Amino acid sequence: MRQRRAGSGLRVASWVLVPLGLALMLGGIGYFFTNYQGATVKSEAMEPTYAPGDRLVIERIDAGEIRRGDVVLVEVPDRYQGGPVLQRVIGMGGDHVVCDGKRITVNGKPVDEPYVMRGEVNPATGPYDVRVPDGRLFLLGDHRWNSNDSRFFLDDQSGSVAASGVIGRVNRGFTMPAVLLSLGALGLVLTLVGIGLGIGGYVAGRAGKRDVHRPEPVGWASS
Repeated sequence: MRQRRAGSGLRVASWVLVPLGLALMLGGIGYFFTNYQGATVKSEAMEPTYAPGDRLVIERIDAGEIRRGDVVLVEVPDRYQGGPVLQRVIGMGGDHVVCDGKRITVNGKPVDEPYVMRGEVNPATGPYDVRVPDGRLFLLGDHRWNSNDSRFFLDDQSGSVAASGVIGRVNRGFTMPAVLLSLGALGLVLTLVGIGLGIGGYVAGRAGKRDVHRPEPVGWASS
């Protein structure tokens, strides 16, 4: 009977721990897919920073979280055949962006661009002087010789794109948030422990049943 009671207790613990562990693990997975997505670089427009075939983690953000210098994945419905493109944020709503062909300034301050391919600032296009409309972004590729970016659409709202079209920004050196990682690890441990307890409870219960049905030994009386 003791083995049967022990087996029942182990099974109850298993019924509690396994669902709890799975909930923690699935919650972590759900958080990742809600806040991040994967993307593959398909063009040379962002070289040398990102080359075709590079796999990136894109962090989903709101328009209010965008910062100058971010590399963003953005959808522009009337450009690029409607597909998302990867470009760098140079100017934001209200910014005054000027390029004299040799350097770029934003609001009168020179922009340091060590990421640009071979140090080229504005090849293939002439100088420009634009004011970025509110709620929009002025975007450039790092490979200025090979990027179809805001410079080629200056007649359309200063070449800018809607900030609301940003899907997310590249999360460089992606690491899983510590809390999320801890919850996932805890969920895995609880699930494995729960499964182990369930197996132990099943074995103990079977052993208890055998003891209940085992016939008592028959004693022999001496004559």
